[in-house]
Amino acid sequence: MCALPCNPPKVRQFTATMPIAPKPHSALLIVGHGSTENPDSSVPYFEHADEIRNRRLFAEVHCCFWKEEPSMREAFYMIDSDEVYVVPDFISEGYFTQEIIPRELQLTGPTTVVHGKTFHYCLPVGIHPSMTGLILRRARQVAPTLDPAQTTLIITGHGTGLNPNSAMAIRNQAQLIARSTAGYAAVLDAYMEEPPFIADWDQLAQTPMVIVVPFFISDGLHSYQDIPVLLGIEDNSGPAASQREIFRHNPYNLRGKTLYYSSSIGTERLLADVILDQVMDFDLIHKLHIINR
Repeated sequence: MCALPCNPPKVRQFTATMPIAPKPHSALLIVGHGSTENPDSSVPYFEHADEIRNRRLFAEVHCCFWKEEPSMREAFYMIDSDEVYVVPDFISEGYFTQEIIPRELQLTGPTTVVHGKTFHYCLPVGIHPSMTGLILRRARQVAPTLDPAQTTLIITGHGTGLNPNSAMAIRNQAQLIARSTAGYAAVLDAYMEEPPFIADWDQLAQTPMVIVVPFFISDGLHSYQDIPVLLGIEDNSGPAASQREIFRHNPYNLRGKTLYYSSSIGTERLLADVILDQVMDFDLIHKLHIINR
């Protein structure tokens, strides 16, 4: 029996704009983790915000973080609009999306009125089905001439026993792509800290060509330093992330295979579309809930 639909699913192709109705009286708040160690960690979040801001869909678009400024608690003072859509720019559901963000923003459910403003809390970007097309786009960008039939695509992430959802989001994407019409010989999930381990990529992949896509929002210590060491691209952790050019030297001939390594999926400009997808999905579910009450 198929765990997923037996007919290969169609993967959505990204376009320049998304069919979302403008919300000229609402604000969008993009929430990220941030980092005290990597100065480049917040860059993708601000780029996603700029992309959406340039489309003039919302009255205002802001970012806030757990580990950087502006903090989540400052968000109340940044926003003028009475209605706010909150989208966690996170890969999976877990401790931060289910506990930290609701606590810091005082959210008690999908819609909460706080300090006279109505907050709509959307699901994290990483679990949206449209992430599948984004992964395939990144794989084509890093290795545009490869024959998928001779190539293994590996989606890799942190992995941790503390949060099973961390691996679940990656595993689901691997299964969706494997059952799609993308045509890869194999699509695998692998992790830094739980099996199957990304360090064993050459044993996991049975094809001569391998593409590895990190499933993180931003490029940082994991994608620039830790994973390259595990892959064998680097002997040890080197300079700070902003000083690395690890993605500019593809392909790598390692362990008898040809390896292509991409930057993190969250650095893709069109992740802004996934953020908008979550806003649209929230509206659809919320309106259906109101109609059915």
